[in-house]
Amino acid sequence: MVDPSRADPTHVEIRPLREQDLVAATSIFQCAFGSFLSAPAPEHFMADRNYIRSRWRADPTAALAAVMNGEIVGSNLATNWGSIGFFGPLTVTPQLWNHGVGFRLLENTVALFTDWQTAHAGLFTFPHSPKHVGLYQRFGFWPRYLTAIMALPVTTPKIPSDHVAYSEIPKDMRESIRSACRELTDTLYSGLDVQREILAVDLQQLGDTVLVWDNDRLDAFAVCHCGAGTEAGAGTCYVKFGAARPGPG
Repeated sequence: MVDPSRADPTHVEIRPLREQDLVAATSIFQCAFGSFLSAPAPEHFMADRNYIRSRWRADPTAALAAVMNGEIVGSNLATNWGSIGFFGPLTVTPQLWNHGVGFRLLENTVALFTDWQTAHAGLFTFPHSPKHVGLYQRFGFWPRYLTAIMALPVTTPKIPSDHVAYSEIPKDMRESIRSACRELTDTLYSGLDVQREILAVDLQQLGDTVLVWDNDRLDAFAVCHCGAGTEAGAGTCYVKFGAARPGPG
């Protein structure tokens, strides 16, 4: 265990997060969020969800580890959606909060965005926490929106005829489907491309991507995580990304 009284951010090594680090990084994620949100057992907080492993598998080159004295003390997962980038969860072991570890992780995260030539970068954080907001402002991130996280109890719906799931499409046609998704997102923001997200859900069996067609034109799609071991959690379907073609209707 790293001694906080001896912690020096200049002695923190930032390196790629490795597969053998994922258990430790997940434990830190649970303890950090659980402690901040005053969960009764922080070490078990959101144990049915998978953020670290699934995002690492989606792109290991975009995952960072903070290491002190050979021990993992924090991590951050960046995401490259073409012209848009975001990061999180950024977590540091609670024993080292306010010791500059998060700052060092952010320095290297912003360098990734520079290398990717990201046009627009962002994150989600706790709007009631001056500490979080202040840290991100030091890197040029400023509050813009309060995002509504909405939920609906699911009943058995009537599935519309224009709906199809990505997993139902023959494998030799999937590349053209992802291209159609890229064409749609490009109409919303130039260069926005979530093909990596669609592939991650499919290859890791995290859920599925729902596609809505108007004859031969893709009108909308939603990348969904479903159930335990995903970003949704047990008994939940989480729409991680959704897009609809702009225009009337």
